[in-house]
Amino acid sequence: MSFDPRALLRQMFDAAIEAAQPSHCIPPHLPKTPKGRLIVLGAGKASAAMARAVEDHWSGEMSGLVVTRYGYAVPCERIEIVEASHPVPDAAGLAAAKRIRDIAVAAGPGDTVLCLISGGGSSLLALPAEGITLEDKQAVNRALLKSGATISEMNCVRRHLSDIKGGRLAALAYPAKVVTLLISDVPGDVEADIASGPTVADVTTCADALAIVTRYGIDLPAAVRDTLESGRGETVKPADPRIAGVETHLIATPQMALEAAAAVAREAGMPVHILGDSIEGEAGDVGTVLAGIVKQVAKRGQPFKAPCVLLSGGETTVTARGHGRGGRNVEFLLSFGVTLDGLADIWALAGDTDGVDGIEETAGAILTPDTLARASAAGIKPRQALADNDGHGFFGALGDAVVTGPTLTNVNDFRAVIIGRPDTK
Repeated sequence: MSFDPRALLRQMFDAAIEAAQPSHCIPPHLPKTPKGRLIVLGAGKASAAMARAVEDHWSGEMSGLVVTRYGYAVPCERIEIVEASHPVPDAAGLAAAKRIRDIAVAAGPGDTVLCLISGGGSSLLALPAEGITLEDKQAVNRALLKSGATISEMNCVRRHLSDIKGGRLAALAYPAKVVTLLISDVPGDVEADIASGPTVADVTTCADALAIVTRYGIDLPAAVRDTLESGRGETVKPADPRIAGVETHLIATPQMALEAAAAVAREAGMPVHILGDSIEGEAGDVGTVLAGIVKQVAKRGQPFKAPCVLLSGGETTVTARGHGRGGRNVEFLLSFGVTLDGLADIWALAGDTDGVDGIEETAGAILTPDTLARASAAGIKPRQALADNDGHGFFGALGDAVVTGPTLTNVNDFRAVIIGRPDTK
């Protein structure tokens, strides 16, 4: 049987995405039937698919509202689905967040509020703190996205500028019972960082948020700075009795996705090594480091013997300096390829499991041993593309982009590297 590395890479990526589908993950975690109403609220790229899964497995009455990214809606009968902008919030997200706040406030002591939260909720659930405008939030969000800040740092700032995140949604719903189902898209599965933790207590402070914006030289609108400096943006803390009874369940994680991909590789006869599910740092730097590890495996059989597959996840960052279209996965992959410089028998895929790498409707890309040679023949300069943060332009021109369309889930970045060929005799 012939070995098709491109096909294996895509099969592993598809398996990772499938493992995080709400239709698999939601049913085991549904709450008990409440005395009062079941109210479903949610935000994130997977929230509409999560709502659909709830409807498919809940026989009683329910109502609710979730907000998801444009293009990620799934038809529901009892839960209203609203679409809004990601990664920069818009008026649709603001309007949805106001309605979600009002629904939460109206919940009573016999009701259960089921919160469906996934990555992307930080921008989709946009309800600025008093005195801060949507335009202020948009400006801060754009600056954070370009700064190179980690997702944890970005969400720390976002929590302290919100009237609904940082545990506030759960506090608003008190004394109703709150059950939160989370699909993690953050390194380490830190619950307060997933969509900036609408129902999760927060240990960070306004001072922490100020330190982050200072570290990255972000120029804050006056109202935003005043909110942080005055302490008015403080979040709900763990000792707050309004949040004490919240039940929180992680139903899908990056590690689960990597393990599903690993099973596919083993079925194809390839040994697999998972390097980590929470790798962070500048995408280009991570690409360089991983390429160094791959060279050691390929040339010296250390720390693993080839042939094998290396898998990893997490969330890298890109400090935008060029004029390209960005995308942390393609930035990683281009840096990885430049460092390998055409090393034989190395194939790789890097993609975002939500189907959108950066702001492009492209999940990521595939690198092959002849990628740089094909680029050279086409007059495309990889180092120039890397300096210009134009990984999408580079791989797109070579026909190596990975396009999935909306995946309806989000467990962050996925990276797979095939080193060598299995014995197919």
